[in-house]
Amino acid sequence: MTTVTRQQYLRARRQMRGFILVWTFITLSVGLSTFLAIYFTYTPPGNADTGTPFVPGAPAQAVVMQVTPLPTNTALPTALPTNTLPATVEAQAAATLPATEPPTPTIKPTLRPVDNKNFQVGIQVQHSLDFNKENNDGYFRSVGNDLNLRWVKTQVSWELIEPERDVYDWSKMDLIVPSTQLFDIKLMTSIVAAPKWAREPGVNLEEHGPPANNQDFVSFVLKMIERYPGSIHAIEVWNEMNLDREWTSTRGLSALNYTALLRDVYTAVKAVDPGIIIISGALSPTGLDNGINAIDDFRYTEQLIQAGALNYMDCYGAHHNGINFPALRRYDEGYNDPTAIFRGPFDNPHHSWSFRSTLEGYAQRIRNSGSDKKLCLTEFGWPSAEGLEGYPPGFEFAQDNTLAEQAQWTTEALSFMEESDFVWLAFIWNFNYGPLAGWSKDNDNVVYSLIGPGFNFRPAYDAIRDWQAAYLERSGQN
Repeated sequence: MTTVTRQQYLRARRQMRGFILVWTFITLSVGLSTFLAIYFTYTPPGNADTGTPFVPGAPAQAVVMQVTPLPTNTALPTALPTNTLPATVEAQAAATLPATEPPTPTIKPTLRPVDNKNFQVGIQVQHSLDFNKENNDGYFRSVGNDLNLRWVKTQVSWELIEPERDVYDWSKMDLIVPSTQLFDIKLMTSIVAAPKWAREPGVNLEEHGPPANNQDFVSFVLKMIERYPGSIHAIEVWNEMNLDREWTSTRGLSALNYTALLRDVYTAVKAVDPGIIIISGALSPTGLDNGINAIDDFRYTEQLIQAGALNYMDCYGAHHNGINFPALRRYDEGYNDPTAIFRGPFDNPHHSWSFRSTLEGYAQRIRNSGSDKKLCLTEFGWPSAEGLEGYPPGFEFAQDNTLAEQAQWTTEALSFMEESDFVWLAFIWNFNYGPLAGWSKDNDNVVYSLIGPGFNFRPAYDAIRDWQAAYLERSGQN
């Protein structure tokens, strides 16, 4: 064994002390550097200068993940349960995180009117005759916000808007269109009645009728679309052209001539706005078929099909005002109401008395032709004189229908059309003609109005509102 002298021992201690000091300095330096690196890496920006309290036990990675929003269907990591932090601390921590842009939502494009093939319900609304915007908005508010109907129909009289060539009065449409926009309601316009300057030479101008030159009518339709771009969602081309009082022409009642007008309008409108729904003029269900005053609507339908009219429409227009006959009864089922004062449907059975038979007759003829075009009912309803002081001449059947029957048959008709595979749009006749006509017993629109005397809603109003709410819910259209 080697003997260690005192000098050697002291020299060894000095060397060991120096080594320990150097090692300690290096260790502390490395430790401090590591601490600072970790601190500045995992501490959220802003904590140091805002005084936000440090949350003990919260993994740094979890805090960082809060900066980037998680997808809505992704659960929070198990390292940080949602109930880990007190609410006040969570709020403070959230307040210190930098603002981030919210994720861009996925927006489903709005369907063009022509592409939305769901069954949809609308109603005929008359504009406020005093041109008071507040009053007008009130009617459309009830339709859009309370009844929750998505469509309204208005009749556009060409002869009133363009009484002279290139001289226009758009005041009615200027009132209606903003109201539909305000309550997000689609607008269907039924365009009728050529002005005198556009009629055929020598024709009876006391009755409505077509223009001598189809292009005059086409120009008017395009002018309307140009004035209200994107606000006209459907156009019905004429009205009840199987009656001479609506189609007085030197060439007589003619499905072929009407088809030519429909073709010209369809071609021109689709070139400008292909999303607009073009509806053929609805026929009048009539038992009269002499070819002069009227053509039976089933026979006229067959003539339209033969003329190729189905090629120039998106939807086949139809009317049915239900007389005093229930919505779901076919005309040939032997139904009889012994209490009815008006005996037409029971003594002289004919399809035109029956809502169901009329619609099924149109649909069957269209299917037989090989077409899948659906029906658009641009006018349907049941009249009731209950609560009124009388009924208009020729509408004796209105006294047979109670207000309860009006409500029942209207909603039964809606359910029937929903369940069918051949109805696209259905417009109830009508919302507010009662008050605008002062509930006159001589006005044939009053007995159909949903607004009764004293501005009280008739039972059909509540029935339609409840039906529509349930329909939108079950069809997922809310």
